[in-house]
Amino acid sequence: MTLSALVSEQSPLIVELEGTLLRCDLTLESAIEVLRRQPWQLLRAVGGALRSKAALEQIADTAQIDVTVLPYEPKALSEIAAARAAGRPVVLVTTNLHALAGRIATHLQLFDHVRISDAKPNPYGPNRALRVKDCLNALRIHQWVKNALIFVPLLAAHQLTNTTQLWLGALAFLFFGLCASSVYLVNDLLDLEDDRHHASKRRRPFASGRLTVKWGLIAFPLLLFAAFAGALLLMPWQFVIALGVYYALTLSYSLVLKRYIALDVITLAMLYTIRVIAGGAAFGLPLTFWLLAFSMFMFLSLALCKRYAELREALQSGRSGKARGRGYDPNDLEMISSLGASSGYQAVLVLALYVLDQSTVALYGQPQIIWLACPVLLFWITRVWMLTHRGQMHDDPVVFAVSDRVSLIAGVVFCIVFFAAA
Repeated sequence: MTLSALVSEQSPLIVELEGTLLRCDLTLESAIEVLRRQPWQLLRAVGGALRSKAALEQIADTAQIDVTVLPYEPKALSEIAAARAAGRPVVLVTTNLHALAGRIATHLQLFDHVRISDAKPNPYGPNRALRVKDCLNALRIHQWVKNALIFVPLLAAHQLTNTTQLWLGALAFLFFGLCASSVYLVNDLLDLEDDRHHASKRRRPFASGRLTVKWGLIAFPLLLFAAFAGALLLMPWQFVIALGVYYALTLSYSLVLKRYIALDVITLAMLYTIRVIAGGAAFGLPLTFWLLAFSMFMFLSLALCKRYAELREALQSGRSGKARGRGYDPNDLEMISSLGASSGYQAVLVLALYVLDQSTVALYGQPQIIWLACPVLLFWITRVWMLTHRGQMHDDPVVFAVSDRVSLIAGVVFCIVFFAAA
């Protein structure tokens, strides 16, 4: 072996922390984690960052990111393993996250040294091209189906053939979708570490590192601006208020409310109900007591169903104690199912009482036919909770409802009953 070959073989492999070893920007993630837990500490650290680079490392230290679930680049790990097998020393370099790099090196046990570099890091790494599929997944376009609740007041008022109202409904659907996607981005950014500990959520674009945090921080305010600018220009002011309440409540849920038992599911039920209220505001239609009561009980049942499914999955995965980012533990499963099923049956009771209301008699030619909708709804709620109990429920019951054949058939029969009653 020549001297040059020997030197080349023993030359150290230099691995950049940001952009090469990791598929994420730890500085931004640290700031988000501190914002979620201790916002006052973040403001202090950002103020210090304007004066010195050392403040950036202080942000990372304060955030206490779990390095065991970070999205490491498989290709980089393979090259490191090959270098170590060849006897080459491996050096991890970072520009300003020395303490965090040390924790990562301790966890991976792959590096001989950790060094600080003055070179500018590459935050995008070797495979950081944006993919449309990842962007759409992050925006959760499929969740826009929930915004169809906006049309419920139009359906209840028997005005689905009014083209002017349908146009307003389409605009309301779009603006709510843009606002919801903005919120989903914020929620995923705030939940990065919790998602990385979750069996399925760890594959989300941000948690897996397929999308950069920087992209999310740029996209969410643009979506929010488009939603409210369009609503202010084209929609009634009552709709704008409903949209603002939805955004404020969702943001409160993402930051605080989802960590508290009862408050989280009640908030979720309110978020669904606000869509119905926003529809009434968009169309200028009054909402009846029956519609609001039915919506609240029904969506509370579905929110509890969502929590039950998440908690059951955690229990079957061998995790004990409270679920990450939630206020429930496996011992709450029985109570959650009891509350959820009873809430769903309360919605059926509201529907039954609605048949007897004088306004119903005036609105429908044969209101007694609506009674047939009650057993259909009873069947669907019972089936949903039985499937949830068996562990066959989707993370989101509403998404399940629009993709499940039996649910779709039940929905069609439900609508036929009301059409026949009219």
